[in-house]
Amino acid sequence: MELILERIAKRKTYTIGRLCIREQIADEYSTGTEDKYFCDTLEPTWRDYEHGAYKIKGKSAIPEGRYAMVISWSPKFKQWLPILLGGPEFNSKWQGVRIHAGNTSEDTEGCILVGKNRVVGQVLDSRVWLNRLKQKIVEAKNRGEPVWLTVK
Repeated sequence: MELILERIAKRKTYTIGRLCIREQIADEYSTGTEDKYFCDTLEPTWRDYEHGAYKIKGKSAIPEGRYAMVISWSPKFKQWLPILLGGPEFNSKWQGVRIHAGNTSEDTEGCILVGKNRVVGQVLDSRVWLNRLKQKIVEAKNRGEPVWLTVK
């Protein structure tokens, strides 16, 4: 399963994105893939790392890229949550980046929050969308599929 997070609003104190699920299409008219909107996301401030920006602990969105994802136990949140896996450089700077519930940029220390962006700078119904996302990930893993998140 491929998840696509496209950042659509890069503001001074937060970043809003759209999370889509890439689906295979094969019918009598066409074959290929289609990105279907799933929910919105909220992250800390986006920074232009490619042009010299630097990470500020707990206040920076992760770099663009493609990340493997699994669900693991979070001692901090005391529940099973999606976590992003990266290479050695990512892990040394961004270890522990999860997708979890929350509503404002104060609820994230570098993680990705999911929900519906119905209020400026916030996501709502976050627990509902987190549970739906976890269900999709578990279903993909049960089918033997790896789960990837591409952040644009």
